[in-house]
Amino acid sequence: MIEFFMPMIPPTCTHQEKKVAVIKGKPVFYDPPEVNQARIKLCGHLAKHKPEKMYNCGVQLITKWCFPREKHQQGEYRITKPDTDNLQKLLKDCMTTVGFWKDDALVASEIIEKFWADPPGIYILIRELAEL
Repeated sequence: MIEFFMPMIPPTCTHQEKKVAVIKGKPVFYDPPEVNQARIKLCGHLAKHKPEKMYNCGVQLITKWCFPREKHQQGEYRITKPDTDNLQKLLKDCMTTVGFWKDDALVASEIIEKFWADPPGIYILIRELAEL
């Protein structure tokens, strides 16, 4: 089991925001600069928590996205964009890049929540399915 909190203002741009350019008559998809910056930010924070051994079995991933509270109550659910599935895709791709697992297909169970909270950041818990 791995459990940690990454204090930060979570990125709100998502993996879904791909851009397309036409080069020599063919579409080429690429990430806009904001998504690349979010990827760099997430990978940098995740690298501090990389497991000694990469997961090679099914896992459950629990993620709590905590956004700066501003005028909201502590712990109030965030019901505005970005969508949880779009946030999670970029995070899991970064976790694969950093070396949490060989393939994020190993994540067979997920609980994703987003809140308004102080301090802002991302809470992550990973458990092997055999532990459940």
